[in-house]
Amino acid sequence: MSKRIPLIPTILVIGAIAVMIGLGVWQLQRAKWKDSLIARYAQAEKLPPIAWPTLPVADDQLPLFRHATGVCLRPVGKRTVAGEGVSGEPGYVHIVDCTTGAEGPGMSVAVGWSKNPNAAVNWSGGPVSGIIAPDSRSRMRLVAGSAPPGLETVAPPSLSSVPNNHMSYAIQWFAFAAIAAIIYVLALRLRWKKEEQTRA
Repeated sequence: MSKRIPLIPTILVIGAIAVMIGLGVWQLQRAKWKDSLIARYAQAEKLPPIAWPTLPVADDQLPLFRHATGVCLRPVGKRTVAGEGVSGEPGYVHIVDCTTGAEGPGMSVAVGWSKNPNAAVNWSGGPVSGIIAPDSRSRMRLVAGSAPPGLETVAPPSLSSVPNNHMSYAIQWFAFAAIAAIIYVLALRLRWKKEEQTRA
């Protein structure tokens, strides 16, 4: 008697494996995209300084890791995020959100670093220069090249902050697919063995 393969469980397992393989392929594509993005950022570090954008910029056109200059006309908010100073110590980066004119996206400036999240920020705006870094709230911020009194200069943004983990994610998805296939094959063999013992 031929060995029977259960239809519905097999379809479900094949579907799950196909999804895992699809996710693995997608992660491979993401890895290639991230490699090109990191290469673009590395090139941006070598380009001449630019003026802080005065018009909204699309996410894929953000001038991250470019040297830039801007003018904070008026601080409108302050916040802190975890970060490092140029000394390499962990602590808090003090960010000032500014207006840059009647129009435009405004500007977030990482003015300085300290170990105290509530440290006084004695900075009322004005011209500032530094390097553009990613920002979780405003998408990008200018990391000032110097700090006001009482604060330490913020560590400049590093490409190591843009990791490319997509290849390892792809390997994980492919491994999950292989494991699922092996487990199902073993389950089928066990089922067939029990059926043979029942018939014996």
